[in-house]
Amino acid sequence: MKVNGTAVDDFIKEANAYATWWNKGIEQASEILPYADETEKNAVIFEKVRAKVDDYFTRCRFAKFDARSTAHLNRSEDDYKSLAAKDFSTSVDDIAAFPLAQIEVDKALPLNDEINPAWQAAIETLREQVVVPLFGNVRQLNLEQWQSITKKFGAYEQWKNNKPVTQIEKLGFERINDILHTDNLDEINFLIEQDKQLEEEANNIADVNKLVNLYCHLHQLLNNFVSFSDFYTFKEKSIFQIGTLYLDGRSCELCTSVQDMAKHSSLATLSKIYLVYCECTRKNGAEKMTIVAGFTGGDSDNLLVGRNGIFYDRQGKDWDATIVKIVDNPISIRQAFWAPYKRIARMIGEQIEKMAAARDKAAQDKAAAGIAFTADKVEAGKTAAPFDVAKFAGIFAAIGLAVGAIGTVLAGIFSGFLSLVWWQMPLALLGVIFGISIPSMIIAALKLRQRNIAPLLDAGGWGVNTRAKINIPFGGALTGVAKIPEGSVRSTVDLYAEKERPWKTYLFLLLLIAAIAGLWHKGYLHQWYNEYAPKIGLKVTQHQMPPAVKPDSPAVGAATVTATEK
Repeated sequence: MKVNGTAVDDFIKEANAYATWWNKGIEQASEILPYADETEKNAVIFEKVRAKVDDYFTRCRFAKFDARSTAHLNRSEDDYKSLAAKDFSTSVDDIAAFPLAQIEVDKALPLNDEINPAWQAAIETLREQVVVPLFGNVRQLNLEQWQSITKKFGAYEQWKNNKPVTQIEKLGFERINDILHTDNLDEINFLIEQDKQLEEEANNIADVNKLVNLYCHLHQLLNNFVSFSDFYTFKEKSIFQIGTLYLDGRSCELCTSVQDMAKHSSLATLSKIYLVYCECTRKNGAEKMTIVAGFTGGDSDNLLVGRNGIFYDRQGKDWDATIVKIVDNPISIRQAFWAPYKRIARMIGEQIEKMAAARDKAAQDKAAAGIAFTADKVEAGKTAAPFDVAKFAGIFAAIGLAVGAIGTVLAGIFSGFLSLVWWQMPLALLGVIFGISIPSMIIAALKLRQRNIAPLLDAGGWGVNTRAKINIPFGGALTGVAKIPEGSVRSTVDLYAEKERPWKTYLFLLLLIAAIAGLWHKGYLHQWYNEYAPKIGLKVTQHQMPPAVKPDSPAVGAATVTATEK
């Protein structure tokens, strides 16, 4: 704080006002401070029950006005019935709403067990701390005594409300009084006059200090908040980069500190960056902090809340990091290519799990119900209902129709695929793949081009008012993905691998059989055989006419193939 003549004058003014107020309380202590040093504590006790005691005496005076109101002032019987139906351990507020004691004409307030149980402890404290010091060991409090107590605390409350608002109150009255009655103020004024004579030299020193700070740090400030050259050139970490997070086989360089995670994430999501919030703790658990890291490389398959990593700050200290929140955005175009298929696979897996769980539960419930039903029948001496073959035959028929319908759809797709020319087949597959993946890739590319660290820094309180974009190549440089060092060789031999099933052979045979069946269904095999059989020494013969077919029937000319070697 800068001390000058004005500041000294303001201090003296506030000190005199505070001392005057305090001295008034000392001079009129019998009226303002009836309990001396205990007055403030007793005032809190008084204020706690003041409204309830006032309510009690007002009800008694109203009963004196009209005795017919006494029963109603004590609450109706229905009120007590509704209260009795509740759990008293959880109905303290309802009990406290009842009168403080039984209402009667001109009745004093009992200070014993006749008090409402919800207020008994507070009234007992009032009796010991407030009533007994003034009126002795009494067990009742009449209206005149209560009004006397209210008047005493009223004077104290008025004096307290007149306390001047100052910044020096924390010094305490004794210290303030000592300052006002010493010669230190004259010495301070003398020193201030001496400083005024050297004001020009002091201002020159301040200007030099400012110039030195600008010379040393302005260039760094401009490189971090105007041009962002430190951030984009990777010569050294920018001011807002507080360290490196190692997690899921990646190193993230874009890490900033977070004070309020909820407030931070609401603004940081505008950056379009895949953000991971982590709680970091030191090994001894004494130091804790929250960081946010931007993932700009790899994929998000294994980035889940609860995963652990290691964070190294700029001083080289290591912290245990745990993911607590994720803001999902595209990481790369490669991830966007496979994202639809992963979502479909995940959805199918989840649906299969749900269906399996539902079927399992239904089977268990049905079995339990059947067992219970059978047991009831046995106990009643009745035989169980016979097995309904027709019913189960219908169920199996329905299942067969469903399987047949699915097989028909698959066969249609497969036969349509086989009807294509051989060079059209891979093009059709590529068309299906790109038809699914390209929209996801386009959306991801648009979002990746919009990535901007300005909202991320604004959320952290840096006040950056410009756009600092992160394009795709630069984003890839901010996150290092683990890879095998050059010259390393992967060992693919597993000494304890389980015996693999020849599923590739089975798949090839299945596809081969399906292809042959398709060609036979289209009549290509029959046509090819008739065309090429004579060339390789096989002969084509006419099949003998069945006896039931007339010689002039159109089927007479039907040719069949019998192969015999020459």
